[in-house]
Amino acid sequence: MLDQTMTLTQYLIEERRRFPQASGQFNSVILAIALACKALSRKVAYGALAGLHGDAADGVNVQGEVAQKLDVLGNDTFLHCLRWGDNVRGMLSEEMQDPWLADPGNGAGGDYLLAFDPLDGSTNIDVNMSIGSVFSLLRVPDSGRPTRVEDFLQPGSKQVAAGYALYGPATMFVLTVGRGTHGFTLNPELGEFLLTHPDLRVPEETQEFAINASNSRFWEPPIRRYVEECLQGRNGPREKDFNMRWIASMVADAHRILTRGGVFLYPRDTKDPSQAGRLRLLYECNPIGMLIEQAGGRASTGEAPILQVTPAAPHQRIGFVFGSRREVERIERYHAEKPEEREHDTPLFNMRGLFRSIA
Repeated sequence: MLDQTMTLTQYLIEERRRFPQASGQFNSVILAIALACKALSRKVAYGALAGLHGDAADGVNVQGEVAQKLDVLGNDTFLHCLRWGDNVRGMLSEEMQDPWLADPGNGAGGDYLLAFDPLDGSTNIDVNMSIGSVFSLLRVPDSGRPTRVEDFLQPGSKQVAAGYALYGPATMFVLTVGRGTHGFTLNPELGEFLLTHPDLRVPEETQEFAINASNSRFWEPPIRRYVEECLQGRNGPREKDFNMRWIASMVADAHRILTRGGVFLYPRDTKDPSQAGRLRLLYECNPIGMLIEQAGGRASTGEAPILQVTPAAPHQRIGFVFGSRREVERIERYHAEKPEEREHDTPLFNMRGLFRSIA
């Protein structure tokens, strides 16, 4: 049983004792990430008073999305906190077209690669709703040569650590190093993350799901079937009532699922046929997937385990479903059955229903 008065630093020291030959690089990287999250927490807490609301001067980021001022600040903060320690060989971010790679001529000898989304849910900034930062830590596959972009293209099963910071009523740092998922809350008086949620566990069953229903006309039949059955409630095949939640911040939705269960769906759809999904595999899906699975949940593409997917490109997008194990397994089963497209009997999905337009 972990001591709930333990700081993040103490927790990492305890974990390091399991590896007597460890150099300390790993702990240094995690603490540098935590420092970046503390700094961002302060900026987020000031809100409009910090003058950081609104779009960045550059307008659109490399993803083709409108970048917020805090997106840019978050990216710069992570780079600043991680560069100096000489413990990471490369950093890949949602806000950068190309990864930052350490200059081998400067004697950079770190063993790790960091992939991160500096500010998830940035559309929530101006309305003062929860946002967060997400990160994934990988080992350098070959320390004997200069780091390459391709070194980041490792499946999520290769992650050595993953986590997120949630900037809500309290700032939390949720971490896995491969031995469970643990939550730390920032004590602003001490400036330390303290262990408050040891051994988080996702309930196997749930009565909550999170999905953006405005995209329902683009969903594939298995997703439409799943949501329809949930909406039918206790009179439908599921024989229980469901609540639908959607925060538009994956970190906030993931945190709710980690603390009380549920399932999150951002599936592949037909809205943009050129994209296999909306969320980025390396620095959004993989870290959340590892956290969820270390907490007893399941993370999937909708058809197969997300952590087994080998990335094809640094900013690859993919469909993502995660949460309570039995719900995710049901969704995978519906995909495996490949039912034929059909008109649905419930009014929510009929031609004149709420979620479909008249042809």
